[in-house]
Order: sequence, then structure tokens, then C-alpha cells
Amino acid sequence: MKTITRRKFLNRSMTAGLALGMPRIVIGAEGSSRSPGPNDTVRVAVIGLGATTAVGGVGGRGHQLIPRVREVPGARIVALCDVDQAHLDREAQPFKDRGEEVATYRDLHRVLDDKTIDAVVIALPNHWHALATVWACQAGKDVYVEKPFSYNLWEGQQMVAAARKYARMVQVGTQNRSSTHLRQVFDYLRSGQIGSIRYAHALVYRAREGIGTVNTPTPLPDTVDYDLWCGPAPKTPLMRKQLHYEWHWFWATGNGEMGNNGIHVIDISRWALGQNQPPPRAISIGGRFAFNDCGETANTHIALFDYQPAPLICEVRNVSVSKGPDAMGKFRNQNHGLVIDSEGGYFAGDASGGALFDKQGKKIKDFPDDGSSKGLETSHLSNFLASVRSRKAGDLAAEALQGHHSTACCHMANVSYRLGNQARPEVIRETIQANRELSDAFERCREYLRENEVKLDTTPAVLGPWVTFDPEKERFVNDLADQANPLSQREYRKPFVVPKIA
Repeated sequence: MKTITRRKFLNRSMTAGLALGMPRIVIGAEGSSRSPGPNDTVRVAVIGLGATTAVGGVGGRGHQLIPRVREVPGARIVALCDVDQAHLDREAQPFKDRGEEVATYRDLHRVLDDKTIDAVVIALPNHWHALATVWACQAGKDVYVEKPFSYNLWEGQQMVAAARKYARMVQVGTQNRSSTHLRQVFDYLRSGQIGSIRYAHALVYRAREGIGTVNTPTPLPDTVDYDLWCGPAPKTPLMRKQLHYEWHWFWATGNGEMGNNGIHVIDISRWALGQNQPPPRAISIGGRFAFNDCGETANTHIALFDYQPAPLICEVRNVSVSKGPDAMGKFRNQNHGLVIDSEGGYFAGDASGGALFDKQGKKIKDFPDDGSSKGLETSHLSNFLASVRSRKAGDLAAEALQGHHSTACCHMANVSYRLGNQARPEVIRETIQANRELSDAFERCREYLRENEVKLDTTPAVLGPWVTFDPEKERFVNDLADQANPLSQREYRKPFVVPKIA
């Protein structure tokens, strides 16, 4: 009997689903009883509203998405869900002021039990993404889930499998995938007019501050159901200053800046390279410098994803002690977005515009914003809701499998980092000297840290090992597999158990 790998199963089922138009189905007692037609209103619930006052936060992701959903013709928000009653009250008030009915729930089960709800927008902390998505698919809801797609690799596999098994539309909130500008840029680069693509550089130079430390557990807000907040994660005392947002910087609930913002530029870089699977191997260099806080994840991180023939490097920089204008540094005059190297030059920019330069850095072609960048979130949500009506998963700009592959890169980078050890700069240099681009990225990173009063001679960086990945089996293999694979799954706290589907 011929063995079919998990990846082949997921891809084949995707192809079969596309051929059939991914029809909406009723899944026994769990399925939705309502099937919106091409002209019907799609009834949406937003799960996870977020804090708008958390230090270091950007205003609550669910809070930000509510007005964007309202901009999409034919969509109606009918329910809000959050474990924090204060968040629910805050977001429900504008609906009341407009005379619009909206249900409010603390427990997402109440949303999933409502057969009149067609789709959910999931903007929960990362550790909830998989369980909320799988449960929603089982309940017959279509899903728009925020980035990063999954908390770990195994969960991502189950999310993709759930989308296939229950014939759901699952879109990932990497909204740059809806950029018509980037599509034009990448089509041009892949046309070969300036030679083959050699390398992709994904940049996240974003200053942050430390989150401090605590010696005793922080009292929980009395408006929060902490058991529901923890969900699949361990229910432990809160050993940081604030509950909301800071969960990004702890391994039990988040994926660091690599998964928080690195995912955006990794995703569009992988798109530019035309890669449709995780890389065969990855390596990390980084550390948590200068902050002197209780956070666990790296605030400075270089990751090389060894795609062939054109690899991808992601650089994350969060430290900004210096007040100088170039404290964060730049690469090819960029401090965010991407730089795509080709044989005859390079593109530097992002969804808001960019330009093509020759090998000496002289601009040879502008790629100005076509206007799409201002409404990317609305366009991305509109694309999702159009697919909810059409039942064609192939119409999704960032379908589940795409999100899984890009997020797998983030997981691989973090696994390498977590398996690494501190190493002196000369040891790191010697280890990576065969790779010119990685060596250059490390030296530029060292200079940026020196500018911000961090000396790697006395505060060594972590040098992670190469971790090798089998994209067919979707597991780590070879030397460190027995250490890497356990970091790709977790033990769950009942009843918050992600079910095995694939």
C-alpha cells in the first residue's frame, strides 16, 4: 500500500476542493444551518477584541478590525466575544450608539453554537489561534484568523486539515497578500528582466521598550476570566506587569517579534521567491539585549531560511537605547519591508511602494503605490467574505496553507534560537563565514547593537544550530530532531485540547 504523507494529503485535498468549488456543507449537529448566497449578508462575529491601552500595544487587533469589517459591503457584525468584560463593554457601546444590535459573549463556545453566524474573525492571542480555528471549522463557520497562523507547527497542520475536512474558507490576516502593487512587483522580478532572483531580505527594524520585572504575581483584572484567557496554555500566576499584549514575549503564549511582525515580511518574501513550502533548513542568531526584563523571546534576531536557489534572511531589531537618527540602522536604505536581490539589481520597498536599483544602487525604475496600500485590511477582509459566498478557496489571497507555510518559517527560526547557546562573535563568524549574506547581516547587526550600547564580546549572542525540516512529513529530521520536534507541539490543559485531524 502506497504511503501518503501529511503534506500530500493536505495539498491533494486542497486541489480536490478547488475542483469542486469547495461547496458549503452541513456537518451534522455541529454544522451551520445557514448558507449565505452570492447576494446574502454574511453575519460575522469578532472573537478577541484586544486592549487599547496596553503599554507597547498597537490598539487591540479586534478593535482595529471591527471598522474594517464594517466597510465591506454585505457584511454585518452580529456578535462580539472577549474574555475581558471591559473590552466587550468598550466595543459594544458604539453599536448601541448607532442603534445596532450586537450580541456579546465571554466564551467563544456561545458564538460557535449560534447557527446564524456564518464567519468569525479571530484576533485572540497566538496560543488560542488553533483551537478557535478548528472549533469554528467544526461548527461550520468560515474563519479569518490573525497572524501568525499558528502557535506551533503541529497546530498549524491541524488548522489546515480542519479547513479541508470541514470545507471551510480559512483566510490568514497577512493583508499584504492582497496588495496589487506587490503582485505587479513580483511578477516583474520573476520575469527575468533583471536576471534571476538571488536572495530575499525581510526587515523588521522596530524600536520597543523592555517590559520590566516583577517579584510577586500581578493581580489579575477583575473583568477577566483568566481560565478562558489561558485556554490551551498552562494556567500559571501572572509574572509580568500586564496581562494583555505582553504575552507576545513569552514562549507559553507567543512567538516573539519573529512571529509578531516578522511573519508579515517573511510571507511577502516567500511570495516573491515563489516558494510553496517551508524551507529545508534554518539557522538563527540573536538574543534579548538591553531590556533587562522578564521577557523570554529574542528582541534581536537574524534567521536564514535556506530556500534554493534563492535563500531568505529575516532581520528583527527592537533595541533602541541610542537617540541617534540611525540607531536602528538601515539596509539598502530600508528599515522595514523587503529587499529582493536579483542578478542585475534589487528591489527595495513594501506594499506602500518601492523602486528597482542597479547593482551600484542607482535607481532604474520606480514602483509607486497604486493606491491599494491605504485599504489593504478592508481589501483582505473583502476578499475573505467574497470567498465565503463563492465557496472557492482558490480565490482567497492568503488561504490556510499559505499562512501555515509562512508561519512555519517563524517556528523554525524560533526553534533554532531556543536550541542555541551563547557564543562569542568570533565563533559565530567562523560558523557562518561560508554564507556571505548571513555574515554581512551579522556584522551589520553587531554594529547596530554597538550603537545601542550592547557589546557582543561581553554580552554574547545566541547561535542557534541548523535545524533540518522535511517539508513532506512536516517534521524536523536529522541530528536535532529529537529536541526540535517536541518544541513543535505542546501538552494541553483539558478541556482546551486541539484535536488531531491530520
